[in-house]
Amino acid sequence: MIDPHVHLRDWNQSDKETVEHGINQALSAGIDCLFDMPNTDPPILHRDEVIKRLKLGEKVCEKSKTYYHLYIGLTFDKDQIKQAVELYNEFFPRVIGLKMFVSNSTGNMGILNLENQKEMYCILKALNYTGVLAVHCENESFFNLNEYNNSLKRPSKAEVDAVRNQIKFAKETGFKGNLHICHISTPEALNLVKAARKKIKITCGITAHHALFNMEGENRNLRMNPPLRSRVEQEKMLEELEKGTIDWVESDHAPHTIVDKSKGACGIAGFANILRLVKELKKFCGDDQLKALFGENVKKTFKIEDKVNYDFSLENIDQRIKNLDDQYKVDIIKY
Repeated sequence: MIDPHVHLRDWNQSDKETVEHGINQALSAGIDCLFDMPNTDPPILHRDEVIKRLKLGEKVCEKSKTYYHLYIGLTFDKDQIKQAVELYNEFFPRVIGLKMFVSNSTGNMGILNLENQKEMYCILKALNYTGVLAVHCENESFFNLNEYNNSLKRPSKAEVDAVRNQIKFAKETGFKGNLHICHISTPEALNLVKAARKKIKITCGITAHHALFNMEGENRNLRMNPPLRSRVEQEKMLEELEKGTIDWVESDHAPHTIVDKSKGACGIAGFANILRLVKELKKFCGDDQLKALFGENVKKTFKIEDKVNYDFSLENIDQRIKNLDDQYKVDIIKY
């Protein structure tokens, strides 16, 4: 399977996880191709970090016979954006795309100003960037900063407004690439994506936790950005996934230490939840649809030819889930 959205930590965050550990745990879940996100410490923004990270990931993959791809992060620095596009052109498909945060999450890489966000699309068009631009969509002006409960702190309308803005900017600027909405979590945002498909190249991915869990079960181990939504929203998103209106599944695997989670850190270990979702989808979906959701649609969009394996058998799946949960010492609600 392909997991096109992981945060493998390492470097200054090796207490959370190393790249080697993350890749090996992904393999335990049947995932043999990973797209690593750039909000590491230090972040992946320039040539030195890109080369260092690719060497690190590919060294592990040589031993494990897996595929490793990397996103480059974007800042609102025109020289950095230009270098990011140049690095993409030089290293694709090892460098798989560009990532923009329009709010702050782990790593505080948010580009919050709407004018700057729109200008980003103009710059990328001028640089003739035609690859994937993955966007973390939340508008911080809708955050309820006095709330501790993350689902109330970062409400659905923050995501919906940000998705609406990115679609608008891509249309108005004539952006030539593929806009990808990461970890979409609410039906209203999905409806915007579905309507936009008639006019721009756009995809969206859902995480297993947004498909399976809702805010009624939120605890410190289920805090992530964007947060869990209401039961009604969650059930609708699972239904849309089964109908095939969401392009693919992504884990958003982002582990923290137990100490960090006790302090409210956002981000969860996601590989076991991929297996939980496979187990649920097997009730409704055949293997061809599962292959589309867990790899083939990703390959088509990114134009890669990685020869990944698909094993959707339920044999020993509960034991594999338990083993992964034990590895990350999580106490997750049962689905």
